[in-house]
Amino acid sequence: MKKSDEPLYLSAGEAAAELSISPATLYAYVSRGLVRSEPTGDGARMRRYRAEDVRSLKNRRAPLVETQGLKSSDLPVMDSSVSTITEDGPIYRGVGAVALSATATFEQAATLLWDTQASNPFANGNLPCVSPAMQSIALAADRAAPIDRAIAVLSLATEADPAAFNSTREGRAATGAKIVRLVAAVILKTPPKASPVHEQIVRAWALNHPYANDLVRRALVLLAEHELNASTFAVRCAASTGISLYDAVIAGLVALKGPRHGGVGPQASRLLDALLAGDAAAIIRDRVALGERFAGFGHMVYRDGDPRADAMFEALVKAGIDRRLTVEIPERIREATGQFPNCDYALAVMRRSLDMPVGSETALFAMARTAGWIAHASEQLESRTLIRPRARYIGPAPSRVRR
Repeated sequence: MKKSDEPLYLSAGEAAAELSISPATLYAYVSRGLVRSEPTGDGARMRRYRAEDVRSLKNRRAPLVETQGLKSSDLPVMDSSVSTITEDGPIYRGVGAVALSATATFEQAATLLWDTQASNPFANGNLPCVSPAMQSIALAADRAAPIDRAIAVLSLATEADPAAFNSTREGRAATGAKIVRLVAAVILKTPPKASPVHEQIVRAWALNHPYANDLVRRALVLLAEHELNASTFAVRCAASTGISLYDAVIAGLVALKGPRHGGVGPQASRLLDALLAGDAAAIIRDRVALGERFAGFGHMVYRDGDPRADAMFEALVKAGIDRRLTVEIPERIREATGQFPNCDYALAVMRRSLDMPVGSETALFAMARTAGWIAHASEQLESRTLIRPRARYIGPAPSRVRR
């Protein structure tokens, strides 16, 4: 093909195929400015990608090198059948998370992610084993942050559960359900229950809004999994050493606490409080002029808006939530910065609207994401490979020792 005949633009699928990468990696390249993209102009959310940028990147990328199941390239990439990220949101084993959230329970989403069909891991009798030591730790950590309390109790859970190392798919799924119920119980300060997690949350936090059950259920499903984010990669690295699912989830909880990950939710709530306490338009202008960031806006992957946030906003509007929170403030910030609200901001809106406890954004995120962590940890354990990425050395060149 002559150069003049080469297309100027490629679709997401064509660009990803040209570079032999996943759509998520393509979106990461776009966010880093390596590949330019723009709307197709047909009113849809689809984008097109500059072919010259794709060709340029392809020509200067080093060949992929396989290292213990991890490919060393510009970003850590590994094979997984758990989920992927598209412009329409995450896909859970071939099922769109946004569509799934319309009707599915969190437990159904978790069972899908764990790819188990022979039995129901969330059967009423499959409750976590809680030892006296775990009860003592929970009591001692009663005033600790919810995630810290969950980490402390989980650290003793492997020893308490005789089936903790059951390596069958159904066995791991059953352990996963016990972990989900244990994490929820410890965070909510309730005994472990077999009832749906969203109902436990509504009951424990006394959420009286008529749409509370539906809103919390949707949020749990939408936040259950999001491919190889920081906490999930930490979980896979930990699981690759051969530890139990309980211990692998601890790695995810620790990573989630970070202010650039699960900690964004409380920051978005504080932003929301500040905007509602004064002249929102003036505050937004001042923050933009000072170069301050807006927690809960923008995303490394979704350039044209987070579909998970869109789904949550749709449900919030239906529930009669204040349009200032769901429409007016997001539009003002998008106009001023070009950034769309993400699921952290939507979660902050839900917390405020349902009068959930302060700081519960991260706690709810943790309860939801536990399902995804278990799916990835199970997949990693099944592969029986140790994740050992290599660093790209950029330090001083080795010097010769004079004799």
